Amino acid sequence: MMGTTIIVILTIFIAVILFNGAKVVPQRTELVIERLGRYNRTLGAGFHILIPFLDRVAYRRSLKEEVYDIGSQNCITKDNVQIIVDGVLYLQVIDSRLSCYGIDNYNVAAQNLAQTSLRSVVGKMTLDRTFEEREFLNQSVVAAVDEAAQNWGVKVLRYEVQDLQVSEEIMRAMEKQMTAERDKRATIAESEAERQSKINLAEGQKQQSILTSEGEKLQLINRAEGEAAEIKLRADATAEAIQKVAKSINAKGGTDAAQLEVAKEYVDQFGKLAKESNTLIIPAEVGNVSAMVASAMSVLDKIKKK
Repeated sequence: MMGTTIIVILTIFIAVILFNGAKVVPQRTELVIERLGRYNRTLGAGFHILIPFLDRVAYRRSLKEEVYDIGSQNCITKDNVQIIVDGVLYLQVIDSRLSCYGIDNYNVAAQNLAQTSLRSVVGKMTLDRTFEEREFLNQSVVAAVDEAAQNWGVKVLRYEVQDLQVSEEIMRAMEKQMTAERDKRATIAESEAERQSKINLAEGQKQQSILTSEGEKLQLINRAEGEAAEIKLRADATAEAIQKVAKSINAKGGTDAAQLEVAKEYVDQFGKLAKESNTLIIPAEVGNVSAMVASAMSVLDKIKKK
């Protein structure tokens, strides 16, 4: 009977030890163990045995990424405009011991720090920049919170602004500003188009004037070259005719032929003069053709002698 009682007591004692001392830690989870009230060790995923009544699980930490909703808060921009901002903060425990002993409640501290950092960053920006540079706003909050969270064993992964809200009055003013900006851009674009059109027209007129002047220049050059060529050909023909006449006169019977030609030309020209005019100036020896021919031939002889 006594033996049975001892066996039962030992069985119960072993069961209590196994119940209190055996721990199975899930994946991506860590247990912080304290022995007699002091930090002892950190247990990772797997099966572990604790010393009953001495060791206890003080904290349980998840190593998964955690998401915290940062509630809406009022912020004042650099140009004194009140806006309402809300966002989402992503955290991850990287050191379970620091997250337990470095701060009392790391998630609440991170959220509060994110809010204060957000107000500080927004206060340095104008209203337009808060809408245009959300990425800069997110990065600034992450940098501010992550610097402080290093002592908490926590890593700030990212912060995302979910929504930015302004009052209806500010919204109407922004709409008017956007309308004015669009009208301004349209006016500038129209003026640029008109300016470009005038430039193109002026360039076209300039090119036309240049081409016209070039054409006129070529026309004058061609005309001058043609006239020069004509004068040269005429002079060459006259010189050739004179040479032939001189050669003929010096030949046998040339003088007689020249006298005959001069007499013939004299009679022809005098006859034309009588037909074209009623008033005539008649030489004293009009009937003495031979005398006129002799005078002409005497001039010819002088030229030949020279």
